[in-house]
Amino acid sequence: MNKTEKSLFVTNLTEELKGANSVVLVNPSGLTVKMQQDLKKRLKEAGARMEIVKNTLFKLAVKDSKVDENVATDTVLTGPVALVITESDPIAPLQILAKFAKEFEVPQLKVGLVEGKFQDSPSLIKLSTLPSKEILYAQVVGGVSAPLYGLVGTLQGNLQKLLYILDQASKKS
Repeated sequence: MNKTEKSLFVTNLTEELKGANSVVLVNPSGLTVKMQQDLKKRLKEAGARMEIVKNTLFKLAVKDSKVDENVATDTVLTGPVALVITESDPIAPLQILAKFAKEFEVPQLKVGLVEGKFQDSPSLIKLSTLPSKEILYAQVVGGVSAPLYGLVGTLQGNLQKLLYILDQASKKS
């Protein structure tokens, strides 16, 4: 890349970081080209994308985007770095990365930003075990509505008993 391409790349990356719901840094060492293509395909289905970036360019983009600078420390940015960026569900790419890492033992999660909050590697692994937002919403709605269904069932049972008693009383007269 020449100087103008680098500055354009940093500008584009800065804008992506500002609009991202989730940014995860992974170590792509050990990924073959075929594995990278497979992982990129899986991530694309979840609305995320993976890109290998130069550490210095990433540092400049982080500085310009004003996101948490813990993702761009020298200890994190050692060796090759791949970014997984999504603007939609922040957990889905993590789940894909964790599943892929379990299958092939690469890539390794470094750090990330999930909904603007810094997450270290153990936190990212914990987040990858969570169900998606839609499933969590459904569980909350189910938890709230279950007692209501129980109450309706109890009230209907009492109403049916009353009708049975009235029916029996009308037959006796």
